[in-house]
Amino acid sequence: MSFAKPTSLGIIACPGGESFAEEIVAHLKTLYQRRFEKKAQFISKLYEMPEKETFRNLNLSDDLMSHRVSAIGSQDGYRFPSFKIPCKFTRFANGEVKTEILRTVRGLDIFIVQDVANETPVRLGDEYRSLSINDHLMTLITSADAALQAGARRVSMVLPSYPYSRQHKKKGREGLTASMLGRMFENMDVARIITLDIHSREIEHTFKGLSLENLHASYQILRTASSFLDLVNEDLVVVSPDTGAIDRNKFYADSLRKPLALLYKERDYSRTSKNAADSNITSARLLGDVENKTVFMADDMLGTGGTLIKAMKLIKEMGARKIVCSVSLPLFSGDAATHFDKAHEAGWFDYVIGTNAVKLPDEILSRPWFRTANVSNLFARAISRVHHNRSVAPLLDNSKMIQRMLSKKTRIEGPDLFSEAGSEPPAK
Repeated sequence: MSFAKPTSLGIIACPGGESFAEEIVAHLKTLYQRRFEKKAQFISKLYEMPEKETFRNLNLSDDLMSHRVSAIGSQDGYRFPSFKIPCKFTRFANGEVKTEILRTVRGLDIFIVQDVANETPVRLGDEYRSLSINDHLMTLITSADAALQAGARRVSMVLPSYPYSRQHKKKGREGLTASMLGRMFENMDVARIITLDIHSREIEHTFKGLSLENLHASYQILRTASSFLDLVNEDLVVVSPDTGAIDRNKFYADSLRKPLALLYKERDYSRTSKNAADSNITSARLLGDVENKTVFMADDMLGTGGTLIKAMKLIKEMGARKIVCSVSLPLFSGDAATHFDKAHEAGWFDYVIGTNAVKLPDEILSRPWFRTANVSNLFARAISRVHHNRSVAPLLDNSKMIQRMLSKKTRIEGPDLFSEAGSEPPAK
């Protein structure tokens, strides 16, 4: 591992993933700077060398291994690497897109960042426009193909929201589009996909060689929740909004050492949920007690929001004192934000915590009931570990980090009271 300058790591930002890629690059720079300084301090202490001389020796070692013959940089301090690969994206009049890489990537380990759920206007060519998920997919595909054609050693896709993830099971004459896309990426020689809280792990079972790293945002969400909730002393109950989210919420309940309840909903599958006010839920029942308690609910995805709003209303009618919901992928499809405004005014919930894995417009981010959990650092650390062929397992099980956070907040001395909580990561 080069602590000074990982010159073989490159980040390509598709138009939809530009802002998320910028955050990842910023975290990568900080990450490698800390590693370099930690290494320098260790060597300085071990060999009893002045820290300035240690910096010079580490930079000299890096320069001797580098192919560069000019523009070396400072000898006495850390040299910030440039991870981002400049690209040009062109959209033709008939809707076709083209990706052109403006710097050599031969032999590099390329990570392509794309937010396929981004509905905010992005720059494509000479204009700003809102792109559909299919437009985002084509810029992703053309970028991967351009990198492979340009001789990249390995290409990985960083997809905070996995496209078509809800089309993962077949009940009639329909396609399994989620797995089909993965196989298509696999046939393009894409080595890996890094995503967040994928809707179903069944999708991964259809791949032969492609690896899927499914990161979890539970620590980042609870860290955000702890800014306005006492997670240890609060009379709190974790409620699963449906049977499909039971494993996720069980993980939260185990980690927080709080009771778990289940909201069982019956649906009319002959109808399709159109929006938050018109869903296909016909009835719901709660298995558990929420009276005069603070309720925490977690789900992987928020589309129209109809399921979540009906769940919050029912739980509030059953006597819940406060309701906080978390979603890893806050899509807010259609007019969902307006329906959440009305639900918040009616007192059905207090906060919704969503990650920045989906780029949201400022009018949603500024809502008084919305809180953002930042997961860009999580993706940066995953990219670094994959690049250096290190295990990603420490990032997949957040229980230890959650336990340390809870211990710090309660100022516990001696053994960790939460050491047995959440020993297994959630099956998501």
